[in-house]
Amino acid sequence: MTSLATRVQATLRAIPDYPKAGILFQDITPVLRDGRLLKEVVSGMCSPFRGSGVTHVLGIEARGFILGGAVATVLGAGFAPARKPGKLPWERATESYDLEYGSDALEAHRDALSPGDRVLVVDDVLATGGTARAAGQLTRSLGAELVGWSFLLEIGALRGRERLHGALCHVVTRC
Repeated sequence: MTSLATRVQATLRAIPDYPKAGILFQDITPVLRDGRLLKEVVSGMCSPFRGSGVTHVLGIEARGFILGGAVATVLGAGFAPARKPGKLPWERATESYDLEYGSDALEAHRDALSPGDRVLVVDDVLATGGTARAAGQLTRSLGAELVGWSFLLEIGALRGRERLHGALCHVVTRC
């Protein structure tokens, strides 16, 4: 039987020069459209965190919403969105970060997470680690405990994992 990682890699679609020249974008939509594979991916993203007391999943906009919502459901946890600036209507906490092609920020409602919450950050791709690190810092700034990060795909050459400290970092597959 072919491993989950191999099946995901065979299903991803690589798009060169998106969102700008020199970036090889890994499109997960072919994975999302395969119901059986999506179910296995979500299970794989949850596997090291079952029984760890995760109370909330912080999903990073936008594909982290899709995967994070599913992961939260499987773990029996609440879901909190981490959005790009200006998209949340209430009082927000903000964390800025650098990308491989610029800079950005993440925001969450100030009441999205609380002290005592045990949080798993979920996104589709771990690249340079800037976005994931900012999500972890946002989690901590709201007083919650960061249990870990879970990603569908890690782009190993960008060494983003090196920027993530203090919690478990799990990926389903690497390229």
